[in-house]
Amino acid sequence: MPIDRAMVDGLSLTDQPVHQTAAASILYALGTGFGRDPLDGRERRFVHERDLVALPTLAAQLTFAGHVLLERIGADMRLVVHAGQGVALHRPLPPEGHLLFDTIVTGIIDKGAGRGALVLLETHLRERTGGGLLAVATSTAFARGDGGCGSAGRDRAPPLFPAPPARPPDHVDIFHTRPDQALLFRLSGDMNPLHADPEAARAAGFDRPILHGLCTYGICGRAVLASVLDFDATRLRALHVRFAHPVFPGETIMTEMWVEEGRVLLRAHVRERAVAVISGGYALI
Repeated sequence: MPIDRAMVDGLSLTDQPVHQTAAASILYALGTGFGRDPLDGRERRFVHERDLVALPTLAAQLTFAGHVLLERIGADMRLVVHAGQGVALHRPLPPEGHLLFDTIVTGIIDKGAGRGALVLLETHLRERTGGGLLAVATSTAFARGDGGCGSAGRDRAPPLFPAPPARPPDHVDIFHTRPDQALLFRLSGDMNPLHADPEAARAAGFDRPILHGLCTYGICGRAVLASVLDFDATRLRALHVRFAHPVFPGETIMTEMWVEEGRVLLRAHVRERAVAVISGGYALI
């Protein structure tokens, strides 16, 4: 049964609690590649409880609940993959504390029968005490089995990404993912068997388990922090990316970055297969 577009209007999750702990902040940082050099003090502050700093991209993981709304509108969850992710920071994230978030489906973009549909979601993360807004996360899910359902909602077009300039990148970050990268990252909350169970991965059309899109997102955020911002998390105001192909754990992600006034344009590919994994993206700094 395809997505029921009539379910979109007014569908939301409200006042969803998040009890963030220092250990969870550290686990997320480890899962996105921080701390591999435990003697580097710039990275250690993300993975050690003394003077702990939360990563800006953690906001995307803390608000991970879109699958609940996708299930409610009838998406075939076996064939859903992450197509895009963005986070806009309004203030630094606390490494621990009690938070709340609200998520809504803002639109469905029907690509046609047999071609799937894009489902757009928006989440507001705020402090539980005082209600101060911390971040707004946007996510695009590609429901590969639900084409022909019809478009709906306020958003009828996918997010746009500026093209990189026609010159060599200013920075290239090379990151070797671990064979067990997905097994480590899933402990931050996304337990989808697509990322751990070979049979589930084959049923979804992949030869083996794939890396979480949010992990690739976090690794690209790490590339910007490491290459452009000297690991100063307070300088990353937003990060938006469009996913093109999945990463298989153990592959090498190469992130190319072009620095402009107030922003960094980026794209990424896996070296082993020479395929794009991030076809477009930008960070606001």
